[in-house]
Amino acid sequence: MSKYTPHTEQEIAQMCAKVGVNSLDELYADIPNEIVNPTINIGEGASQFEVYAHIKSLADKNKCYSAVLRGAGIYDHLIPPVVTSLASREEFVTAYTPYQPEISQGILQSIFEYQTQMCMLTGMDVSNASVYDGAVAMAEAIVMCCERKNRAIITGKVNPQYIQVAKTYCYAHEIELIIVQDKDGLVDIDKTTHMIDDQVACVVAQCPNYVGLIEDMASIGQMTSSKGVKFVYVFNPISASILPTPAEVNADVAVGEGQCLGLPMCYGGATLGIMTSTKAMSRRLPGRIVGQTTDNRGNRCFVLTLQAREQHIRREKALSSICSNQAHNALRASIYLNCVGKVGLVQIAQQCIDKSHYLAQQLCKSGGKLKYKGEFFDEFMLEGGINTVERLKEQDILGGLPVDNDTLWCVTEKPTKSVLDCVVEQYKEAK
Repeated sequence: MSKYTPHTEQEIAQMCAKVGVNSLDELYADIPNEIVNPTINIGEGASQFEVYAHIKSLADKNKCYSAVLRGAGIYDHLIPPVVTSLASREEFVTAYTPYQPEISQGILQSIFEYQTQMCMLTGMDVSNASVYDGAVAMAEAIVMCCERKNRAIITGKVNPQYIQVAKTYCYAHEIELIIVQDKDGLVDIDKTTHMIDDQVACVVAQCPNYVGLIEDMASIGQMTSSKGVKFVYVFNPISASILPTPAEVNADVAVGEGQCLGLPMCYGGATLGIMTSTKAMSRRLPGRIVGQTTDNRGNRCFVLTLQAREQHIRREKALSSICSNQAHNALRASIYLNCVGKVGLVQIAQQCIDKSHYLAQQLCKSGGKLKYKGEFFDEFMLEGGINTVERLKEQDILGGLPVDNDTLWCVTEKPTKSVLDCVVEQYKEAK
């Protein structure tokens, strides 16, 4: 980090004179002294080694597994060291939100490049500068669509945490949220079609869905188009490299969680809410949208093309009041995508498919049974298996997520064959 240089005594005296006080103490005279100079009981000072030993004793209470086979929204992918190295540079870490965009060309360019990558990944026309997480992105997308109508449908196995956030948003915006139950783990298109009336603004579906299955998003897109409602596609950025893009299946808004793009798990985040849409929906996107243009000298430069935040426009006209641009997380995702490249991202997706299917096949050969039929990406639901999860903790492996009496397993590109074989052996012994 750069060396911090405080104001000189001369500068402080000039500033005090300007506001009509003789000292900083006089400047804060109206504030109670216990607030300005609080008494903090932090005990006696300690040496560097004593502090280090204390901090280490606290850190040792954490449990860090050597392998993670659990997803459900947050995923353990390999992060190339260059991602952390570049993202940790001081000019990136200290960059602040672009309230004065004309002098924030660096941060605007990084956002513009991130937005470009998200549009390439989804096939959509426009992307914002991101929001808090995938759940907020989905909820914001519903509000986007409900401009003149007051009902929205969530269909199939959508992440239940996303649904909880959507319920909160819809309550505040007086939107009726209709949940259509799945059929054997997949979207029930017939039931969903029957639920659409003239007050339904959009249909939300997730692929791969919460239990890992790949939905027939093309059929859902055809259904929404024929009914004249918006289609919100909740996608996985890794699987998006090999599945048909949201644009190819007639999605109007595509949202997702970007944590898998170079962000560590860290107790459930840092997270990155991806939001993209068609051009027709672009003015309903919350947050910021950075565009590219030229200045009066003909040089390439960047501007805030659309600004839908309450900091920039009248609050009553703002589309969102809590939208963070998550610029640094978006920067990490952009660096990650540049690092792995288009071919590399496809290879990562293929490894997720190969390894997850290998584990599923081996568990089934050992007497296990998948709860749902159908193709899956990197997650699958196994009937039972909770005892196996407990046994794996002793092997320093975090197993699948218990869901009622079943387990949701996830295999990314990270686990080795020996780890997966260990899971199978523990499953056999637990039966």
